[in-house]
Amino acid sequence: MPTDPLATSQLKKTAFIFAGGGSFGAVQAGMLLALTAHGVQPDMIVGSSVGAMNGAYYAGAPTIEGAQKLAAIWRSLRREDVFPVSLRTLVSFLWRRDFLISHDGLRRLVDDNLPYRNLEEARIPVHIVTTNVIDGESVILSEGAAVEAILASTSIPGAFAPVPHKGLFLADGAISSNTPINIAVEKGAERLVILPTGYACSHTVPPIGAVANALHAITLLIARQMTDELEQLDPAIEYFVVPPLCPLVGSPYDFSRTAEHVDRATESTENGSPEEGFAEAEFRRNCIRTATPEVSGLRAIPRICRPCPK
Repeated sequence: MPTDPLATSQLKKTAFIFAGGGSFGAVQAGMLLALTAHGVQPDMIVGSSVGAMNGAYYAGAPTIEGAQKLAAIWRSLRREDVFPVSLRTLVSFLWRRDFLISHDGLRRLVDDNLPYRNLEEARIPVHIVTTNVIDGESVILSEGAAVEAILASTSIPGAFAPVPHKGLFLADGAISSNTPINIAVEKGAERLVILPTGYACSHTVPPIGAVANALHAITLLIARQMTDELEQLDPAIEYFVVPPLCPLVGSPYDFSRTAEHVDRATESTENGSPEEGFAEAEFRRNCIRTATPEVSGLRAIPRICRPCPK
């Protein structure tokens, strides 16, 4: 009988790793619905950018009910809830060289839904990845005000103001570590379950607008960064990459498709998670593995997305 690798290595310290990706964060909510239904649970959570928001929420409610509520939040989200661009902010941006978007929308979203106030109060240890905008180094927040940590990790440079913290100015975790694989290992993880958001691989032209282009660039960075980090991963570390969606339609600035992303990601993860285990299933619907037998010491690395049909 086939053995589920997720079940046979339960004694290993497991991290869920949440990558960034704007509105494509809805994909992670769908993944969590399937993973939680199959009883896959982490010992720690590491999140960056929008993955910090999803990871922080799940760390406080790591149950099927919590995953269902997170999915409901994503289904109801609108762009203005997260990116409240107004005429006033545009004028400030143009004339006073201010930042384009206020933190107020995201702060309200987190305050209204996060089931705890300080990171150390989460039911599962959670580590939020941010970036020091002065030197570009990662700054990991594991205690203190959760909302401030999430705001820092999601602060896209130029769009949002950096968040001050203990003499530092912190911005989007995607700058330094968008898929924080190495950070999870440094925190003691021996087994990684990576939840990527993917990228809009069906685009033939650039997205419209400055923020949309910045977010698209971040999702492309995720794809390259994740592959690079996995190539350098210690062979003793076990890892599984939950299949991202392909084709992934829309833009990480487009919140009109979040319900669709949740549903498709749930189905995709379910179809890659039978009794044989979703890693053994090779993520056959959405991912392929690259063969690297000629490179000593490298295991097969999951690609982000199979080339989309034209």
